[in-house]
Amino acid sequence: MSSNKLHQLGKNGPLVPSLGFGLMGMSTAHYGAIPGDEERFALLDRAVEIGATFWDTADLYGDNEELLGKWFRRTGKRDQIFLATKFGYVSHSKTYGTDSSAAYCKEACAKSLETLGVDQIDLYYLHSANPETPIEETMRALVELQKEGKIKHIGLSMISSSTLRRACKIGTVAAVQTEYSIFSREIEGSAGTDLLATCRELGIAVVVATPLGRGLITDAFRKGEAITPGVPDSRKAAFPRFSEENTPTNTATVDQFKSFANKKGCTVAQLALAWLLKRGDDIFPIPGTKRIRYLEENWAAQRVLLSDADEAEIDAFLESAIIAGPSVPPQFASFIFKDTKEETA
Repeated sequence: MSSNKLHQLGKNGPLVPSLGFGLMGMSTAHYGAIPGDEERFALLDRAVEIGATFWDTADLYGDNEELLGKWFRRTGKRDQIFLATKFGYVSHSKTYGTDSSAAYCKEACAKSLETLGVDQIDLYYLHSANPETPIEETMRALVELQKEGKIKHIGLSMISSSTLRRACKIGTVAAVQTEYSIFSREIEGSAGTDLLATCRELGIAVVVATPLGRGLITDAFRKGEAITPGVPDSRKAAFPRFSEENTPTNTATVDQFKSFANKKGCTVAQLALAWLLKRGDDIFPIPGTKRIRYLEENWAAQRVLLSDADEAEIDAFLESAIIAGPSVPPQFASFIFKDTKEETA
């Protein structure tokens, strides 16, 4: 199951697996019950075995950094992992308050390094910008961390094209993490500030969060399967597309998409990931899971090869496909393409 393809992360960045591994679901309750350490260690072990070594975490994700620290000490395999983590959300803030000041950036980095038990973070993202803090201030702090050898590469998440352009005047941004999937294509147009085009113009990789729509674009959703049997699905209350009202429409649309997967002899999730990979070598989806079978299924998506005709046929379907509800609750809509205030002299 090697099928590992390496692509360059940004214009002058390192070669990393084209398909990353999002670790949030292993440590947060959004996706059902949290497994015990041994089960999670087994998942991480398997990820290394198959080559899924581009790992994405954040200080926001429950005990995830702590778990990785234990795994690194247990295995001694830190050097085999391209490790990305993030800062910006204030610890224990129930309202998802953000702090992207230089002081908090350095404080958060020091804490993540300690929790992870590592000397250096390969890719360190600003997870969510505080609009009141000029992006230039945050970038200067990140550049200083880079010069100090505490981080290798700088990433930004959930920012607009204009904020990204300003950031790039201060330092090199290797990657931008943003939402993107067959049913969330805002970055391709003006609704998403033409972020995809901006990243390509500037030579910046696009790391794709929620490439499977938080589990919407899967056979499990289509069949109405529970994430964890006997445990209520918290997505129903948290995300509009999973509400009782919207589920029938969205199930029908995913069912229609399944017909394309059947033609390619793959699962719905694999086709959705293959579609993203077909968009370009600068696109790095990071599907997450806490189950080895889904890790392996996602990884095998790299073997699903789409022709230009396949892609055009799917795109034509997506033009008229109906998805009910926004991808995030209305109160968080402003979080996706954030601007920050201008820096004053």
